[in-house]
Amino acid sequence: MLKHMAVLLVAVLLPFKAFALSPEEVMKNSQAAFLYQGKDFKARVMMKLIGKSGSERIRELTMLRKNYGEAGGDQKYFMYFFQPADVKDMTFMVYKYPGRDDDRWLFIPALNMVRRIAAQDKSSSFVGSDFTYEDLSGRDIEDDTHAIVKEEKLGASDCYVVKSAPKAGDVDYSFKLSWIDKKGFLPLKEEYYDKKGELYRVFSAEEVKDAKGFPTVTKRQMKNLQSGHSTEVSFTKVDYNIGIEDSLFSERYLKQPPKKWVE
Repeated sequence: MLKHMAVLLVAVLLPFKAFALSPEEVMKNSQAAFLYQGKDFKARVMMKLIGKSGSERIRELTMLRKNYGEAGGDQKYFMYFFQPADVKDMTFMVYKYPGRDDDRWLFIPALNMVRRIAAQDKSSSFVGSDFTYEDLSGRDIEDDTHAIVKEEKLGASDCYVVKSAPKAGDVDYSFKLSWIDKKGFLPLKEEYYDKKGELYRVFSAEEVKDAKGFPTVTKRQMKNLQSGHSTEVSFTKVDYNIGIEDSLFSERYLKQPPKKWVE
C-alpha cells in the first residue's frame, strides 16, 4: 500500500519542474539588466515608425537616465527631440518611483507649455510610436503576478519564459509573456495579449552590444499585429557613468536643456 502511494506521489510531482530562480527574481534581474545598468546612461535614439503600407516616419532624440539607489529604485529620465519639425525641441521627463505612480512631464515648444501627463495615460502611445509611456521606464514588478511557464531556446540563448498578469486593470493587456535570457537576463522577446487573450503586440531585441562592460539592447522593435504598424528603435553613442547632474531633471531645463547633455 505504501509503495503504491509513493508511486502515485511521484507521478503527481513529475510535471512540476523546480526552477533555479523564482519568477519574481527572474523579472527583477531582467529589470536591473535592461533598465538600471550603470549609475547613469545616455544615448542618441533613432525611432522609425512604419505604417501598414510601409510608409516611414523618423523620430530622433537624446535619452538620458539617472538611477537613485539600487536596481528597482527611483530613477529619472530626460528626453530631447531633434526631429522631425513637429517635435523639434520637445522634451519629456519622468520621475519613476517604486510602489507608486510615476510623474511625467512633456514640454510642447509650439505652445511654450509644460504639460503633466496623467498616471492613467501610462498605456498611451509615446509620440505616435508602438511603445507606451510605461514601456520606456518599465513597470513595477509588484504590479503583476509572475509565473515561469517554461524554459526555451530563443536563437542561441537559453531563456526563462515568464507570464506576467496585471493585478489591476490599469493597462491595455491581460497578460504578457517574456523571454528572459538566462545568462544576462535581458528581455529578448515579449508578447502582449489583449483583453480577449489574443496576441496583439510583440517586442523583440534585435541587437545586443557591449558598452563599457554593460550588455545593451541597441536595436529593438515593437510590432502591433492588429494595426499592422511597427516601430524600430536604434541606440547609438551609448555611454554609461558620465556624471549626469541632478539639476538637469527640472522643469526649468525642460524648456531649455543644457547642450552638453542633449547633443
